[in-house]
Amino acid sequence: MSDPRRSARVARWVAFGTTVLFGVYVAVRLRALPPAYRGTGRTVATIALVVWYYLTYRTVKQFVAGMLLVVLAASGLAAQTSLSIYSDGRVVVRRTLPLPLSKGTSRVTVALEDVDPANVFSPDSAVTIVSIALRKASDRAAALQGAEGQTLSFVRAKGDTVRATVVSANPPQYRLSDGRMLLVEPGEPLFPAELVRGTSEASLVLDAARARPATELAYITEGASWSAKYQVLLNATGAAALVSGGATVVSQGFSADSAAVQLVAGTINRAMKPGSPVPLARAGMAQMMVVAEESAPEETVGETHVYTLGARVTLAPGVSSTTALFPRTTVPVTQEFVVSGALPYRGYVPAMGGGGNPAEPNRVPVEVWYTLKRARGTPFGDRPLPGGVIQLYQADSAGRVQLVGEAPSAHQAAGRDLRVQAGAAFDLTAERVQTDYAQEQIPPARKGLSARQRITASYRVTISNAKATAATVSVRELRAGVWSVTASSAPAEKISATEVRFRVTVPAQGEATLTYTVQAES
Repeated sequence: MSDPRRSARVARWVAFGTTVLFGVYVAVRLRALPPAYRGTGRTVATIALVVWYYLTYRTVKQFVAGMLLVVLAASGLAAQTSLSIYSDGRVVVRRTLPLPLSKGTSRVTVALEDVDPANVFSPDSAVTIVSIALRKASDRAAALQGAEGQTLSFVRAKGDTVRATVVSANPPQYRLSDGRMLLVEPGEPLFPAELVRGTSEASLVLDAARARPATELAYITEGASWSAKYQVLLNATGAAALVSGGATVVSQGFSADSAAVQLVAGTINRAMKPGSPVPLARAGMAQMMVVAEESAPEETVGETHVYTLGARVTLAPGVSSTTALFPRTTVPVTQEFVVSGALPYRGYVPAMGGGGNPAEPNRVPVEVWYTLKRARGTPFGDRPLPGGVIQLYQADSAGRVQLVGEAPSAHQAAGRDLRVQAGAAFDLTAERVQTDYAQEQIPPARKGLSARQRITASYRVTISNAKATAATVSVRELRAGVWSVTASSAPAEKISATEVRFRVTVPAQGEATLTYTVQAES
């Protein structure tokens, strides 16, 4: 579609010019006619000139309209779609339509599928949407309602049709050719093409403060989401890893052809309740891999991070596409074995032990943690990472990679190390037993406050190592409020105001024991 005024103006000038030239030619030819035929010749020439002008005007107008579309497409103003996709299923759609707007009020009609008209706006500061009328794609009931007053053919059986006039679609009233009335449908209706709307259409009334070369619309809808996944390939010693990451876009019900796509990472409140969720994984889902030669550029918008995919993406229900988030890179890695503490983070510290017996030991897992270093000034460290799933791999003696860990990850700001709990150790085991427990009342901090309790608890942690090499295990206690370590067999390292760590070296094929006592007020 193009500006009708521009194409009409060009058509008028071309038609006028060619008609003048044609008139001069006809006048010269009329002089060669015998005088007796000149009157008839003038009448025929006048009619020919009028027909020439009309046909030339119509032909040139349509040709110019088509050429303007080609020019708009060549200049980058052809219909373009760009998307911002959120992990929770929301999609911000931006459409640039090759519909020039004149200053003042204009009316345009565009195809809009599954869109709330209240969400549609113009990002162009010079354009205001005055009103929107949304007409959804026709279903059977809507087509029948639109056919009221018209005569349709109805199929009653194979090869058997009857014609009837639709008096009312609801309640059903149909008039047969002999005047009799039916209060049910006489058969399956056959609709003329003009009564069926194939797609939902929105008729917009726009007010432009000045002439615009194209029409820009934006709106929010649902139907596509994305997730991040990272692959970490540890080297033989586990001291370094090759890291890659990609974003997978999945369409649950949203379609777009060759759209520029941005992925938005962050926590965005939702005011409206989402529709029924659609499973991300489906039987027979097609997988499409978009190979990115470069990483997706990243920028900060508000309190979110936006990643722009380098290649245009075609979205269709049941199709997913994956693109790299950053260039594959090698980073330093540290491994740590951790036994979590026995103290609750807040509140009362209970007496512990299996079956209520404080002397009975409890088996506790030895967690395996990896920390990926993300120093500032490196490509991997300077890039904020969206939350996702981290998979850790390591090769066996034959070079075949094995999955050795997997964990979810929250959003990571630039320069912040990536810490991953891969699972639990196989050859390292631990048992914890509470060896002593006492509580006493202590005076309130000041008059008028209730009395407090001071809990003193002692623990013994025995760690066994079935490995052929020694291992260092960190026993961590984490608690808020007033508490302290009063005694321990290994130094207590204060990591923060709420966390203390004990490092225990366990010999190969042996075991080591840690004892410590804590006091906590509640």
